[in-house]
Amino acid sequence: MSRAIVVEAIADKFLDRLLARTAQPRVGVGLDESTFIGPCVSESQMNSVLEYVEVGRREGAKLLYGGARLGGGDYDRGYFVGPTIFDGVTRQMRIAREEIFGPVLSVLRVPDFDGALETANDVDYGLTSVIYTNDLARAFKFVEKIEAGMAHVNSPWLGGEVQLPFGGTKATGIGPREMGDEVLDFYTETKAVYINYARA
Repeated sequence: MSRAIVVEAIADKFLDRLLARTAQPRVGVGLDESTFIGPCVSESQMNSVLEYVEVGRREGAKLLYGGARLGGGDYDRGYFVGPTIFDGVTRQMRIAREEIFGPVLSVLRVPDFDGALETANDVDYGLTSVIYTNDLARAFKFVEKIEAGMAHVNSPWLGGEVQLPFGGTKATGIGPREMGDEVLDFYTETKAVYINYARA
């Protein structure tokens, strides 16, 4: 699932900037270096993403951008869904609670930081999280309280953490936890042995 949980006071400004940026990234073939968003991995996954778009509409979310399969030219030879943005999403909606695995962003408006943290934790998944803030105290509170395997402060999530034995929290994961140097400590059982060679 991809959610942007935004404090109401800045939500409209956030969406204005987001919509302006969303029109810029190129959707295309992954081998093309200018591509920002690639195709869905299969036809069934594309259909799943498009079904979630319809679920969002039925549940009352406001579709601000995209929401359709792209067609024409190279798009006809793949399973391309354009970037999609929903506003007015509530935390009870499926598009805010389930993993879509497609270019769909659900924007949830909250009154304040505490509401944002509560909303972020009110899901079954906990892979990664990001907070953007100028308040260092809130950043540390977020890191402490967020129920996610990764927490980024003022930086985007770039992918899995291959240097850590990471698998996420709750009902989510990204590969095995047997990665990085920390796994050696996890599987190591230490035994203290004392030998008096003088009596051998």
